[in-house]
Amino acid sequence: MRPPATRGRAPEPRPGDLRAGDSDRERVAAVLGDALADGRLAHDEHEERLEAVYRARTLGELAAITADLLPPEAQPLRTDVRPVTAFFGSEERSGRWVVPTRFSATAVCANVTLDLCEALLQSSHVTLQVTVIGGTLTLIVPEGVRIEMPASLFLGGKKNQVRPAPDGPVIEVTGLVSMGSVIAKSPKRPRRSWFRR
Repeated sequence: MRPPATRGRAPEPRPGDLRAGDSDRERVAAVLGDALADGRLAHDEHEERLEAVYRARTLGELAAITADLLPPEAQPLRTDVRPVTAFFGSEERSGRWVVPTRFSATAVCANVTLDLCEALLQSSHVTLQVTVIGGTLTLIVPEGVRIEMPASLFLGGKKNQVRPAPDGPVIEVTGLVSMGSVIAKSPKRPRRSWFRR
C-alpha cells in the first residue's frame, strides 16, 4: 500500500531517465571529438560512439558514452548526483547536471558553490537541505528561478540577491545555517566594452 502523499501521482523519473536535448548531444559529441584528436579513441570507435550519441534518447544513455573518457567531475553530463559535502576546504558543482527534487549540501568551515546556470531541475519545486557551520554556501541560479529561504539561523546569515520570478521554478533552501551564510545570486552579466573593433 502506497503512502497517501504518493497516491494518484506518477512516479518521478530517475535523473538518468530524463529526455536528452540537442545541446546535451552536442556536449557529448565535443568530448568524443577531443578524445579522437588526442588518440584516446580510434576512428572506428569515434564513429560508433557518435552514432550512439544521436540515437540516445535519455541523459543516462548519453552519460554512459563518455564514462571512460573523463573523471566524474569533468563529465559533460552528470546524472549520478550525490550530495555535495565539504569540510575545511571548498567544493563546487557546475556544468550540466541534474538537480534532484530533494538535494543536500553541507559546508563545515568550508565554501560550497552550487552553480545551476546550466543545470536541469528534476521538478519545478526543488528542496535544498543545507547544513552550513562556519562556512559559506553560494547558490548561482539563472534568471526566472525563485529562491525561498526558510532555513533556520543561529548566528548566521541569509542573503537572496535573485530577482523574484513569480512563475518560475522554486528552489527552497531549508536546514540550518550556524555561524556561516547562504547566498543566492544570479550570474554576473558580461561587461560591455567601451571599445569595439
